[in-house]
This record gives sequence, C-alpha cells and structure tokens, in this order.
Amino acid sequence: MRFTRNLPFYILWTVGCTCPPPNQDALNITSDPLQPQDPGRCLFRSILPSDTTVQALLCVFILMTIISLVINGCTLFSIGSSEDLSWQPRFALLKSLIVSDVLLIVTQGPTLTYCLLQKTTLPYGFWCVFQFFINTVCVFCTVLTITCMALERYVYVCQAIYYISILTRKRLYCIVGFTWFTSVFFSTMITFLLSLGHKSALLDKPIAGLLCEPDTLEAHLGFPRAAAVFRKIVGLVVTLLCICSYSFSYVCMYQKAQNAVQPFHQVNNRARTTVMFYCSMLLVQMLPIFLKIASDAVYELEGNMAMYSGSWRSAGTLHITLLVMLQFPPCVNPLIYGLRNKEVRAALPRLLFWRRENRH
Repeated sequence: MRFTRNLPFYILWTVGCTCPPPNQDALNITSDPLQPQDPGRCLFRSILPSDTTVQALLCVFILMTIISLVINGCTLFSIGSSEDLSWQPRFALLKSLIVSDVLLIVTQGPTLTYCLLQKTTLPYGFWCVFQFFINTVCVFCTVLTITCMALERYVYVCQAIYYISILTRKRLYCIVGFTWFTSVFFSTMITFLLSLGHKSALLDKPIAGLLCEPDTLEAHLGFPRAAAVFRKIVGLVVTLLCICSYSFSYVCMYQKAQNAVQPFHQVNNRARTTVMFYCSMLLVQMLPIFLKIASDAVYELEGNMAMYSGSWRSAGTLHITLLVMLQFPPCVNPLIYGLRNKEVRAALPRLLFWRRENRH
C-alpha cells in the first residue's frame, strides 16, 4: 500500500504542465477540455476518469447525506421531546452520538458534493484543515461514545442494583464532557503537528483527494512524521479500547442472561441474537477505522522499501471506498441504538402528533 502514500507527489509532478491522458479502457471517459493551469481537475480525473462513476457517486453521497440527516434528526427530536427518555443515561449518550454524526455528515457531505459537481479535488486551505479537524473530533467522539454506551449496558444488566448510584446525572454529564474534551484534545494535537509542515506555497493547491482525510493531507504537507506517528498510536489505542470494552460488556451480559435463565433456551437464543447483532454492527461501524489501521500498518512495515509498482487506479479506488464507508456509520447509528429500541419507536408518533397540535 506504499503507492497510496506516494500517489499525490507522483500525480502532482505528472500534471505540473499537462494533464495525464485518460485510461482508454474505461467505457465512459469524459472528453471535457482540461486547462493545463487547473491541476485540481487533472487530479480528479486521475482518481475518477469516468463520468458515469462520478454521477453514481454524486447520487450516493447526496442520498446518504439526506438519509443520515433525516434519521438522526427524527431520532434526536423524538428523544429530546420525550420526558421519559431524555433522563435515561443510554439515551443521553445516544444524543451525544447523534450530534457527532450530524457534525460529521454536515462537513463531509457538502464537501464531497461540491468536488463531484465541480469535478475537481479539494484545495488546501482553511476549509480543508477545518473539515479535517471536525471529522477527526467526530470520529474520536463516536468511538469513545460507543465504548461508553457498551459499558453503560453492562452496568445496567450486570450491576443493576448499583445502576442508579453509579450513573448519576452529574457523572453522566462528566462522561459526555470527557468524551468531547478528549476528542477535541487529540484532534487539536494532530492538527497542530500537521501544521508544522505548513508552507504558504501550499495554500490553494489541490490535494490528491475529494476530502481532507489523514493520508491526503499528510501527503500534501510532506508526511510530517510526528503527526503521523501520534495519529496512528492514538487511533490504535482508542480503537483497541473500544473493541475490548465492547467485547467485555456484551460477553458478560450474555453470560448473565444465560446463567439467570438456564432452563429456558428461547431466552438464551434471544440474548445470543442480541449479542451477535451488536457485535456485527460494531464491525460495520469500525470498518473505515480498520481499513485505515491496516493501510497504516502496511506502510510502517514496508519502511523505506521500494515503492509498489501497482496501478494508480487502485489508489483512487481505495480513497473513494474509504469516503463511502465514512458516510455509512452516521446512517446506521440511530437505527442501531435508537430506532431499534421500542421506547424510541413509541416516541416518534407522539412527536408527529405534537407537531400537528402546534399547527392548530
């Protein structure tokens, strides 16, 4: 995967004066005239040479953005308008998760749509760095919040007697505040270390991607070693913490249910199904992070070995795949933790009825 790290420099050197010729194997290759002075469009065509692919991705990103905003908005309003749900710790954590997902989709969705409509990559500047910072905060906050939600369920099921005394309102606010403070702190450190590679000559220059995700931004800034190492270590530690906490919580909950109702296999099957569902959903949610960790690990293991002589099309495919997967968790999080609960589903009709009353 070393070629994905060297892709930006290779393409920038290639398109310095003229655009690279498109791949003739593609079925639908655009014939739009490209200006030699517009490297952003050249980089875009190096990643997405087919107009059909561009249109399909545009529809996918717009659809996922709308679905995510609608589902998250309905879930958030239904929880906030219900007095029975707003005080419960798991729904307070869910509201924090929804806010994180909305911030993520609001910064990513319009940015990707703009790049696809303009058929150019994202220029390096204030919005690029700001979008990178917000996305990093949201990713860290999402992982930490999911971890806290798993531990909250463990306390609720396995330590039910002490649940109210452990998760008081004050402690709950401290937990939510700690997740956001930690996410902002780590993101600030990563962004600060990246800024050490900032040069005024790089401003308004296009990056080799549609979004300021870590690989493209680090490549544009010359691979600042301190920022890359810090990001990889912190990301790996937080991911392992989430996986371990999640596994511990749901395994203990399953054992608790199995020991409590040993003669009733039907209840055991339901507990097993619940554990399998949430563990499977965790894999879906963490898939973009797993992909990043795998690519980072491969790059570190390669060291200074010769660059992989693969196709540049593969690097573009990897970049687009990562962007699609980053859009997916905000769409499924409210379904997994919100609408799957009967309390939230029961609150939705009341929300619609409340709106009708206000109209009258």
